[in-house]
Amino acid sequence: MKTTQFLKAAGGIACVVFALNVNAQTNSTSSSGASDTSVSQKVDDSAVTTKVKAELLSAKNVKSTHIHVKTRRGVVSLTGTVPSAEDKTAAEEVVKEVSGVASVKNHLKIAAK
Repeated sequence: MKTTQFLKAAGGIACVVFALNVNAQTNSTSSSGASDTSVSQKVDDSAVTTKVKAELLSAKNVKSTHIHVKTRRGVVSLTGTVPSAEDKTAAEEVVKEVSGVASVKNHLKIAAK
């Protein structure tokens, strides 16, 4: 339990540090509006990915050690393997509840026993 809380906190801190670093780099150089949008989108996608990973790790009903997460424009893609169909469904449900997730593409495969 302490490990899960630690991982959630560490993920949150890493996300904030990353966002502040990108924001500082963006503010130090003048750039076009389109570039600002793409940097902002990358930060948002990284933050969503971090939150999704933290939620999957803390979810008691999902065995998430082999789930890979990628986010693009709020669309979260799940790949990897889970032990059962219930884990696949539960993982998708957990991800849908995360703030910033527009939709979920569930490409998880059920591992053969």
